[in-house]
Amino acid sequence: MTENGRPRKRFEVLEVAGPSMVPTLLHGDRLLVRYGAAVRPGDVVVLRHPFQQDLLVVKRAVERRPGGSWWVLGDNPYNETGDSTVFGPVPGELVLATAVLRFRPREDGQRSLRARLSWAASALRPLWADASASSRLRAR
Repeated sequence: MTENGRPRKRFEVLEVAGPSMVPTLLHGDRLLVRYGAAVRPGDVVVLRHPFQQDLLVVKRAVERRPGGSWWVLGDNPYNETGDSTVFGPVPGELVLATAVLRFRPREDGQRSLRARLSWAASALRPLWADASASSRLRAR
């Protein structure tokens, strides 16, 4: 894959902004994403917004539609920031990457050993395809 004539990075770290993927992802979380990976229902994906293609968004791929498009939804049912319920199925070519790993940055005030151990235990989390989330979101 290339972008602007240069080879695209296979992996990249992106920062999450906004609450649309709570509780899976929080504002400020970092994602390690893999470009060009096969997308499966339940994957957390990075895509170009269909109406504002300079904007990257993070959603869950819920269902592959005929023609190769994807139905994507945020995990937070109370957030209305925009997903396929607003903009419809997303063409497959706009789905750029799958999230592999979520990590949370350490807060400045975490000085005690207990706080640092608590952070270390919860900071890294692999993001595998969650078929139950896909089914739950499809039923919404």
